[in-house]
Amino acid sequence: MVLPLRVGDFLRRSDDWIEPLPDERYKQITARLWGKGLTLRGEAFGSEIAASRQIRARAGQFLLSRIDARHGAYGIVPEELDDALVSNDFPCFDIDAESVLPGYFLWYSRTDAFIDLCRRSSEGSTNRVRLKEAAFLDMRIEVPPLAEQQRIVARLDRVAGLVEARARATAAMEADLQAMLAKAFARCIDSAPRRPMAEIAPLIRRPVAIEPDGEYPELGVRSFGRGTFHKPVLSGVDVGSKKLFQIVPGDLLFNIVFAWEGAVAIAQPEDAGRVGSHRFLTCVPEPTSATADFLLFYFQSPEGLQRLGEASPGGAGRNRTLGLKKLEAIEVPVPPLETQHWFDSLQAKARRIRSIRAASARDADALIPALLHEIFGDKASAA
Repeated sequence: MVLPLRVGDFLRRSDDWIEPLPDERYKQITARLWGKGLTLRGEAFGSEIAASRQIRARAGQFLLSRIDARHGAYGIVPEELDDALVSNDFPCFDIDAESVLPGYFLWYSRTDAFIDLCRRSSEGSTNRVRLKEAAFLDMRIEVPPLAEQQRIVARLDRVAGLVEARARATAAMEADLQAMLAKAFARCIDSAPRRPMAEIAPLIRRPVAIEPDGEYPELGVRSFGRGTFHKPVLSGVDVGSKKLFQIVPGDLLFNIVFAWEGAVAIAQPEDAGRVGSHRFLTCVPEPTSATADFLLFYFQSPEGLQRLGEASPGGAGRNRTLGLKKLEAIEVPVPPLETQHWFDSLQAKARRIRSIRAASARDADALIPALLHEIFGDKASAA
């Protein structure tokens, strides 16, 4: 039999306040959004903590963010975060396990229904929305008997364990695949001659004439070798005096601001018609000397990233800008073209494998949400 239960009937506020000692080191917690739980934000000495008092969180407690609870920022405190400190904006609650099992409540808190409950318990202006604790504790959820809760927890824990095991196996296989490609690439470039980028893949600029009533869809390049992405369309008026350049599929693209952290990609067929600002350099490999795929792999390798870093002087972040002349001067390995084509075919096979794994991973990621919806449905209601 399922009964409606006030949240305040099984959650009780913990007021375990302490005064941090100046020379003591304390763990601090941050709550990730959308039910992804709690994690270590960092550690700090008591002298570095601004507030004179902090709440001590204990393992097994339910902790939420007053500001972001409506965005799913909460979770059960894990053992490794026992004794961590939080401010008053992160209230901690003891769970009455005779009414609601902590494991059951952990799973229930990951549902859309619970996020909606937190949203309806939050009030305030746009920039000052806070969860109102009294309203939150007065909300009701439907709770089955403990035996049913145990069955639900066992089922979800078992499936989650299988999903996690699969994710670990996939990560291990990906590491093996990348290691195989790295070894094959090392063999390809062993004793290969080096030639500057200016000769192998010169910079090609295609200026775009800006019309006030025109539309200009921009292209972006993600860091860490994660490819291109589409930015919003700019009107000619929005472009103003900014210079734009046409990007053609097959171009080797460098985001000069973040090239040092792997913001290098190849423009794809779906990127046709996109443009980039002066911050995006388009290099076109000489077809008799090099391929874009081979050069891209080089620039994503440790050596290639090191060369890009050396060609991007300055401090961190936006102060590190890839110099055009420095890019042109980077000497890249140039083995015979047939060797490059062989390695590119190996990369193509790896991409197909990754595509299959990605589709399988999406199915696995959808399994838990589907089970949560099947088990819990919409069980949150107003008091």
